[in-house]
Amino acid sequence: MMSDPQQNETRVKPAPLLTPRPLGQGTAAAGTSTRPRRLPGDPAPTLDRIIRVDHAGEYGAVRIYQGQLAVLGKGPKGDLIRHMTEQEQVHKQTFDRLIAEQQVRPTGLQPFWHVAGWALGAGTALLGERAAMACTVAVETVIDQHYAAQAEELGPDQAPLKQTIEQFRAEELEHRDIGLAHEAELATGYPVLSGLIKAGARAAIWLSERF
Repeated sequence: MMSDPQQNETRVKPAPLLTPRPLGQGTAAAGTSTRPRRLPGDPAPTLDRIIRVDHAGEYGAVRIYQGQLAVLGKGPKGDLIRHMTEQEQVHKQTFDRLIAEQQVRPTGLQPFWHVAGWALGAGTALLGERAAMACTVAVETVIDQHYAAQAEELGPDQAPLKQTIEQFRAEELEHRDIGLAHEAELATGYPVLSGLIKAGARAAIWLSERF
């Protein structure tokens, strides 16, 4: 029986995933931000970019699986997709918290990912179970590469965040392997379908880092 991620999160207060930002000296004037001004060499821009894009990615992943569930939720793959959805929801909740704690601006494209993610999930599911699994394999392959690059980029001062990213990467690889085990590569037009979805995922990463 699956546990409710939200109930688990309320029982134990999670430890900070990032080294807190310095607040700087002095007191901010009324109505102004207490967030420090960025100086050359400040790691904040890199951390902002990582948190923003990962939050967007996990939000999009949840929407993809929700779209698949809308079509396949009552079929034989329903429980499998629900399992992956629950893991993605935990990932999203983690980055929801980091967005708030680190005062990072979420991507302005989130309303678009809300619609596009669901449409991708539902659309591939309408093509059949294998196509849905092909979507999972393509997206998770790109996310694996993305998380691997981020883990390499983060230094020892951000070890907790790096550990979290590596844990999430392992779960994304589990999703990829589930898709492969359920005949993703036998989907009609697999090479073209996979290539298009991978290109879209890479474009989504690039855009979400910047906007």
